[in-house]
Amino acid sequence: MSDDMESLVEERLSVFDDEPDLNDWVEVMCGAAMVVLGVFHLVEPGELVDANVMRWFSAAVVAAGAVWAGHGLKDMAVKEIRRSIALLDMTEGGGVDTGLIRDVLLNQEAYSDFLLHAYQSAWEDGVITEDELKELKSFQQALGITDSEAAKMNVEAAIKSAASDGQITDEEAKSIDEAAKAANMTDEQISAAVSSELKKQGDQ
Repeated sequence: MSDDMESLVEERLSVFDDEPDLNDWVEVMCGAAMVVLGVFHLVEPGELVDANVMRWFSAAVVAAGAVWAGHGLKDMAVKEIRRSIALLDMTEGGGVDTGLIRDVLLNQEAYSDFLLHAYQSAWEDGVITEDELKELKSFQQALGITDSEAAKMNVEAAIKSAASDGQITDEEAKSIDEAAKAANMTDEQISAAVSSELKKQGDQ
C-alpha cells in the first residue's frame, strides 16, 4: 500500500478513540498465559493449599484469561473490519468497478456486440483515426476483450462499413487489408469474408 493510501486510511480511522496499538497483543498474550497457568494448576494443584481450593482458583484464572484474550482478539477484529471499510469507501470512487466486471462476465456476448458496433461507427467515414483507436482500445481493455478478438472485430466492422453500399472501392479494400494484417487473416479468409458480406447486402 502506498504512503498516501496509508495516510488516508489512518485519517479515516482517527475518528475512533481506540486506534490500533500494542494493547491488543498484550491482552491476548497475557490472557493466554493465564489460561496456560490455570490449566496447569487444574491438573497439578500442588500442596501449597488445599487441592480443591486450588482447582477452583485455577478455574477462575482460566476463565479470566480466556475473557481477557478474547477481548483483545475482538478489538483486533473490529479494527481490521474498520480498516477494510475505510479502504472500500476510498476505492468506490476511483477503483475497480466490480459491478461492471460481474456484468461483463455474465453478458460477454452483449459487450462484444457493443465493441463491434463501436468499430463500425468508427469506420463509417472510411478510416479510423488515432483518437478513435485509443478510445476503442480503452473500451476493449475495460470489457476484457483480447487483442486478437478486437482485431477480428475491426476487420468485420471494416468490411461491413465498406460493403454497406454494395461495392468496395480500392481505398476501402486497402483499409480492409491493413486491418486484416493485424488480425493475421489470410487473403483467402479476407476474400471469403468480403464476398459473404457483399452477398448479404445484395440479398437485402
